[in-house]
Amino acid sequence: MSGVQSPEPATVPAPKPAGTAAPPSEGKRIVREIMSGSAMVSVLAVVVALVIGGLLIAVTDQRVVAAAGYFFAQPGDLFSAMWTAVSQAYGALWRGATYDPTARTWLGQLGIFETLTFATPLILSGLAVTLAFRAGLFNIGAKGQIIMGAVFAGAVGFGMDLPPVIHLLAVIIAGAIGGAIWGGIAGVLKAKTGAHEVIVTIMLNYIAASLVLYLLKNQLKAPGSTNPISPPMHENALFPLLLGPNFRLHAGFILAVLAVVGVAWLLDRSTLGFEFRAIGANPSAAQTAGMLVSRGYILVMLISGALSGLAGVTQLSGTSKSLDADIAGSIGFDAITVALLGRSTPWGTFFAALLFGAFKAGGTSMAVNANVSIDIVLVVQSLIVLFIAAPPLVRSIFRIKAAKSEGARA
Repeated sequence: MSGVQSPEPATVPAPKPAGTAAPPSEGKRIVREIMSGSAMVSVLAVVVALVIGGLLIAVTDQRVVAAAGYFFAQPGDLFSAMWTAVSQAYGALWRGATYDPTARTWLGQLGIFETLTFATPLILSGLAVTLAFRAGLFNIGAKGQIIMGAVFAGAVGFGMDLPPVIHLLAVIIAGAIGGAIWGGIAGVLKAKTGAHEVIVTIMLNYIAASLVLYLLKNQLKAPGSTNPISPPMHENALFPLLLGPNFRLHAGFILAVLAVVGVAWLLDRSTLGFEFRAIGANPSAAQTAGMLVSRGYILVMLISGALSGLAGVTQLSGTSKSLDADIAGSIGFDAITVALLGRSTPWGTFFAALLFGAFKAGGTSMAVNANVSIDIVLVVQSLIVLFIAAPPLVRSIFRIKAAKSEGARA
C-alpha cells in the first residue's frame, strides 16, 4: 500500500572468518605495550628515576636546608650544597657497586663482585617472570617458587651426605623440581579451570611462606636452636667460591649466565619457544593454528617455576648457607621489576638484574660514606617501576615519538 513503508530487515553482522583471532584484553594490551617498548625508554626511565632520587637526597640534606635559609643573600651556596649532596651520594653508590679506590683494603675496593652476588638470584627469578610474560602469563609467584626451591634444595643439602660433585648437582635438581612444582600448580589451574594466574600465584606465595615457617619450627629446625632456622648446608652441597674465601661471589653466577643463554635459545631458536611466543601474542590464533594452548601454559609455568627454584638454590647454597623464613627476601618482587626493565628479553633481564644488584651493593656504601638513607635506593627502584609502566610519560618528558615497531613485538 502506498504510504506504508515496510520495516527494514535487521542487519546481521557477518560471521568472522575461521582463524580470526579475538582481540587481546585491555590488561594484556597494556602489558604488551610496556614490554614491547624500546630500550631507550628503559634507559631514560632509569635516568628520570635517578634525577628524582637526587632531588630527594638534596632536599633532605642538612647542608642544603641550611643554605636555603639565606638563599636570597647567596643563592650560589644552595646550588653548590645540592650538587655536593647528590654527587657524594651517587658517587658512594657507584664506588660501592663497582670499584672504590679509597677503601682501606683491596677487598673493600672491589664492590663489583658484591654486585654480581646480589644479581645472581635476580637474574634467575627475573628470567622466570620474563619467560611467563612472553607466553602471556603474569608470574607473580616467584617468591613462593624461590622458597619451595630452597626447601627442596635444603632437604637434600643438609639432609643427605653425598660425594662432592654429585651432592651439589642433586641440590640443584631438587631446587629446580621444587620451584617447578610450585609454578606448575598455577599452570595446571590456569589450563584446566581458567583460574587467573595472578591470583593463584599470589596465594601460593602466602602458602609457601607459611609452609616454610612451619617446617623450620618442626621438621627442618636445627637441633638445639631456638630460632626457626635449618641446620647448615653440607660442605659438598655449597657452590664453590669463584674468587676464594674473601669474596662471596660463587659459581651460582655461572649457573645464572647459563640460564640466560638457555632461555634466549629456548625463546628464539626452539619450536617450543615459538609456541610460547605465539600463545603470548594471541592464544586464539595459536589455538587455531593447532597449538595446544593449555599444554603451553603448563609447560611455561613449569620452566618458569624451575628458574625461580634455581634462584632459591643460589641463595641457599651460595649466600645464606642455611634455610630461614626470609630466604626469598624481596627477590621475588624485584624480579618483576627486573623483567619489566629488561623488556621481557633474556639479555635485557640480565643487565637489569646487574643494575639492581648494583643498587643493593652500593646502597650500603652510600649510607655509610655519604650519610644518606638506604631507603633512597628503594625509592629509586620504585620510580623505575613507575616510569617503566608508563612509556608514553617517559616519551613525553623527552619529546620522543613512539616508534612504529613498538607494540608489534609480543
